[in-house]
Amino acid sequence: MPPYAISLMGPTASGKTDLAVWLCQRFPLEIVSVDSALVYRAMNIGTAKPDAATLTQAPHHLIDLLPPTEAYSAGRFKQDALAVMAAIRARGNVPLLVGGTMLYFRALRGGLDDLPPADPAIRAELEAQAAIEGWPALHARLRDLDPETAARLQPNDSQRIQRALELCLTTGGPMSALFIAQTPVAQDNWLEFALFPADRVWLHQRINLRFGQMLEQGLVEELRELRVRYALHPGMPSMRCVGYRQAWRFLDEEIDAATLYEQGAAATRQLAKRQLTWLRSWDSAIKLECAAPDLRDLIARLFQQQFAMP
Repeated sequence: MPPYAISLMGPTASGKTDLAVWLCQRFPLEIVSVDSALVYRAMNIGTAKPDAATLTQAPHHLIDLLPPTEAYSAGRFKQDALAVMAAIRARGNVPLLVGGTMLYFRALRGGLDDLPPADPAIRAELEAQAAIEGWPALHARLRDLDPETAARLQPNDSQRIQRALELCLTTGGPMSALFIAQTPVAQDNWLEFALFPADRVWLHQRINLRFGQMLEQGLVEELRELRVRYALHPGMPSMRCVGYRQAWRFLDEEIDAATLYEQGAAATRQLAKRQLTWLRSWDSAIKLECAAPDLRDLIARLFQQQFAMP
């Protein structure tokens, strides 16, 4: 009996998409994106969104869902993913959940008993902003992003305002919506794979190369057009995405081109580090070396066993 669903998790630049497309050409699978950045329309270069040719080979569900002016959340992802997965299974195929937004995987599989850990960079930025504008101003910002939580907090409750804003910026949605995803999906026949680099230098080199390619492909121009087309500001969840945050500073002439590359690549490496931290605690996942030359053969054999194929 084929599995109920398959998760393919891994840090950014570990080769998840290429492997998933290859698998879809050999097994009755449909890809469900588990990525908090790919949900935004018109954000293509900085999110490494699959190109048209790739999407023709292997259509992706849950990408291009909303404009970059809106927020998405773990709770909404869970609702959307369950609906898409049911439709995939009704067609006789198996959902292949692919991505690196570990909060979304946890919401879907295990619930959200624990909120995400603190992000020191975001926390420092909020504290610096509060020192200039005051906590009531940040409370007003929270009211825009998460009115339900803001209504429960006093304008000078600095600790709780900071944590709520931090969660909004980290997860791409309001803290109140995280609790929608508390109930886990009870399903035993669910395979989970996690891609790990045996050599961190290998992953860092891929990250550096890919971010440089994004700049060459026009990341800055893409953001410039987005700022003309939409009423954006740098505090929006979409503009907090790695790459766009640094490109925004470049367009505002706060940093030069060299610093843009250095900060963007460094932020992407930090993102990969956080993703790997989540994955190390994911005991139910089968760990696979993402740079192994026989990775495809290995995972194909595992899939053949599950799908009872010769």
